[in-house]
Amino acid sequence: MLTVHRVRGVAAAAGDIVLGHAVAVDGARFAAVGPYEDLFASYGERARVRDWGDALLTPGRFEPDAGALLESAYWPDPREADDLGTDPLTGPALAALELTDSRWGASARRGVQRLLATGTTALAGPFTRPPVRTAVARSGLRDRPVVAPETGGDADFAVLTPDGTCLATAIGGRLVYRRR
Repeated sequence: MLTVHRVRGVAAAAGDIVLGHAVAVDGARFAAVGPYEDLFASYGERARVRDWGDALLTPGRFEPDAGALLESAYWPDPREADDLGTDPLTGPALAALELTDSRWGASARRGVQRLLATGTTALAGPFTRPPVRTAVARSGLRDRPVVAPETGGDADFAVLTPDGTCLATAIGGRLVYRRR
């Protein structure tokens, strides 16, 4: 599916924001990066257009501490909020829990969702717990540095408001997180 993402600006390789630019995504790759008017003229008739308003399209975040975030913390289930709260548990609070592989896997999936909600598209391990490895592998998160959008490159990106709030995260051209 071809999609044109209209934003206020797109991050360039040097880290600068190029105002007025947009991206066209075809499947898992960037088909084009350039002025919105040019992309709309080329793709608009056959593409879905997502207008993100004043937001910026950037490479996704790289999370170098993902191993600690997913293997040294328990991300409570919302049904456990009354007893455990909503913040990740570490240290003595974590040690007091009896965690099965099933609970570690569910915790890792919730942790991955929180990372996606910050615009994370890539992370670093290692992940020693099998259920955590499985959750990370199934999420689609990459294990390599992030790069600026470029024609032909993987369509991994985040859409951020001017204050840095993540509106959407895409990996391989697929929206994996969208703020409501």
